[in-house]
Amino acid sequence: MRMPNGYRANNNEVFLNMAKRNFTPKDILQKEFKPKMRGYDPDDVDGFLDNVIKDYESFTKDNQQLSDENERLRAKVDELTKQVAVGATSPSSQPTSTVTNMDILKRLSNLERHVFGAQLDNNQNESHRL
Repeated sequence: MRMPNGYRANNNEVFLNMAKRNFTPKDILQKEFKPKMRGYDPDDVDGFLDNVIKDYESFTKDNQQLSDENERLRAKVDELTKQVAVGATSPSSQPTSTVTNMDILKRLSNLERHVFGAQLDNNQNESHRL
């Protein structure tokens, strides 16, 4: 998670920041204000707090989803990093197989040239005899 100062927080820091919050949705819902003379209309305050609670719950849910996704992606990165590390050690066997394949192709080409070349020579000799 990117912090305002550009610092990248890890999941533990995000959860610590969540723990430092002053209010939970339940705290907001249960907050009661003492009425005073010529104070705010309690219905307006309750209506506003209801909207704040909805937003707060939504942000909390979104934050949890993003934290879960972040954790999943970090695990995927770790897995792919391990695969790359394993793949980096095995390419030494690939050049050997490539060389072996090239050797086989050269041998096959020589064999075809020998077999089909002999047939071509025989066909040319027969055509000269006729």
